[in-house]
Amino acid sequence: MTSSRMTASILTVLVLAAGVAGCTDTRDPGFQGWVEADMIFVSPDETGRVTKLNVREGDEVKTGDQLYSVDDDLQQADLNQNKATLANAQQTYDRASSLSKTGSGTQANLDSAVSALRVAEARVNTSQTRLARRIGFAPVSGTVQQIYFREGEMVPAQRPVLSIMPPGNMKLRFFVPETELPKLAIGDEVRVTCDNCAADLTAKIYFIATSAEYTPPVIYSLDERNKLVYLIQARPSRPDALRVGQPISVYLNPKIPVANKQ
Repeated sequence: MTSSRMTASILTVLVLAAGVAGCTDTRDPGFQGWVEADMIFVSPDETGRVTKLNVREGDEVKTGDQLYSVDDDLQQADLNQNKATLANAQQTYDRASSLSKTGSGTQANLDSAVSALRVAEARVNTSQTRLARRIGFAPVSGTVQQIYFREGEMVPAQRPVLSIMPPGNMKLRFFVPETELPKLAIGDEVRVTCDNCAADLTAKIYFIATSAEYTPPVIYSLDERNKLVYLIQARPSRPDALRVGQPISVYLNPKIPVANKQ
């Protein structure tokens, strides 16, 4: 056998071996997904102008930290008015109570004075609450994700001034075909990979959709092999290592080697 024929025979054997190996490849192909988070939106109860902003995007905040202030002129004026009404109601009650003790007043007048005093006290408490809520405090600990209104801007009632992302609210969303669904259960651990991420990232499944979707809203896969897919959501073990919107790959069995997607 000539040297050229021998070389050709060796190459043929190698190609066939590679083909057989490809057909029996048991490596986990993984599923494509992305990172999302359930944001906490902090907003004032009433319309106002932002007078002070104490944080910037990316800042870490703790529960109770002051985030912003909204002008409180109207709320302060309302409180002053209700305090004046309370003072008058208190005087009326004191007079009716004194007359009732001497027998000069009637029980009806005393009851009316008591009722007016309680209403006035309730209005003062309401005004104080409205005034206090002109300052926005962090309801949870986390990272300031986005600021929607800055100093000098008018923020409508119940529109968020900013959003906070607690680490525990980060989640991974990915889709699996119907054939893979029986392999999954709530609490299962999956392996997570992404570009230039740590090699030991994992997550636990906490949600499995009960209904199928034919077209995922977002998908990063280069070859969509299955049309009937189910949404899966998992909580990452290290949320600080991921970013919202980041594409990821999820592997259902962390012990199986990862398939080469190049």
